[in-house]
Amino acid sequence: VQLVESGGGLVQPGGSLRLSCEASGFSFSRYAMNWFRQAPGKERELVASIGRVGWNTNYADSVKGRFTISRDNAKNTVYLQMNNLKPEDTAVYYCNTQSGPSEYWGQGTQVTVSS
Repeated sequence: VQLVESGGGLVQPGGSLRLSCEASGFSFSRYAMNWFRQAPGKERELVASIGRVGWNTNYADSVKGRFTISRDNAKNTVYLQMNNLKPEDTAVYYCNTQSGPSEYWGQGTQVTVSS
């Protein structure tokens, strides 16, 4: 199983970024996918989740209305569109999936929101 995130960077408050996570090594369309984030000195937190076919999505209260999770099963990729970014969104963002007792993580991509 391999998860590779991309799309992070430095953005001003109010700006947008789209993160991507390309998956390989497993049947992508059979698994729910998640985005987590971890800010310096804080615990890793769940940001958004999406079901196997993309109909079911869930968001942390802190990002509702600003972030959108989506997936393209033909491309084995899950996305996180982030709009109206705030300084408190600064964190390393991780792609994640779970299979029974096993949990898989990408290497993370840094998102920094600063003027």
